[in-house]
Amino acid sequence: MSLLRFPAFALITAALAFGASADPMEVTPLSISSADATHEFSVEVANDPDEISFGLMERESMDADKGMLFDFTPPREPAMYMKNTLIPLDMLFISSDGSIEMIARNTVPGSLRTISPGVPVKAVLELNGGLAAELGIQPGDTVQHPIFGNVETAAE
Repeated sequence: MSLLRFPAFALITAALAFGASADPMEVTPLSISSADATHEFSVEVANDPDEISFGLMERESMDADKGMLFDFTPPREPAMYMKNTLIPLDMLFISSDGSIEMIARNTVPGSLRTISPGVPVKAVLELNGGLAAELGIQPGDTVQHPIFGNVETAAE
């Protein structure tokens, strides 16, 4: 390979490795109403098969007010796992009306154990491990986000 072609090859390889051609995930506000407070987050919305499969893999950290919302339309029983995930997560399994069905707390980074609520859900919200307990978030609390039809959007 000539030296003139190598830099172009390296740039193309780097662009592909870092997903330069992929569309970034939509980021939207989300809130959770618990018994004591309303908690505000900014979440990436994973709603296509590639985004859902990759999730938060390979992330070394996540801000406390951030998360990822997996939109399973139509509702289904998800089988989540922590393969290639570097940080512990709380997984909130959410029904179609926005109510939290189950919380898997402090999931183990790298674990291949399947995590599922045992029932179909509309979405899963991943937050930093331990945050749900710290904020007092419990099953039965309500998640407000446009995918649940329980908040007004700018277009309405």
